[in-house]
Amino acid sequence: MYPNNSHHKRHLKTLDFLNQNIDPASYILDLGIKNPLSELMQAQGYKVENTQGEDLDEDQKGLTNSKAEVVTAFEILEHLLSPYQVLKSIKAEKLVASVPLKLWFSYDYRSKTDSRDRHFHEFEDWQFDWLLEKTGWKIMASQKWINPPKSFGVRSLLRYFTPRHYIVYAEKSTHKS
Repeated sequence: MYPNNSHHKRHLKTLDFLNQNIDPASYILDLGIKNPLSELMQAQGYKVENTQGEDLDEDQKGLTNSKAEVVTAFEILEHLLSPYQVLKSIKAEKLVASVPLKLWFSYDYRSKTDSRDRHFHEFEDWQFDWLLEKTGWKIMASQKWINPPKSFGVRSLLRYFTPRHYIVYAEKSTHKS
């Protein structure tokens, strides 16, 4: 199930943050196709529906038609051309989202074998906070963590000290930006 142990560690930290902020009886729309993390969420008792792989930059019907109480967006917003439009389209009152943080010593992620698996954005924490605020969300809780790889080298060493992932729990704001 987990060929990459760093993914499993990230998923467990994400699940812990979700459990701290969201009632397990909640109905969740998870952005992205069914995956090991959404399966872990279901095993914890969450009712999870995933989007179907549609291009969320072009098609937000799944967001606007959803009756979910919570939307989760784990490591997906960085792949979108316009996360602003997607975040504005969410009808749920609660959001839990994580993004990889921009690292000064590393280039943005770009798969050389899969043209869809690329980061259009990598955020600093303040940039992601600002994006959420501009799209009508108020951050209620946040957390950063490291996720060092098993590889060796200067970059790998720096990842033992530099947070790579940022997660937030936000609620719809009552004021307009």
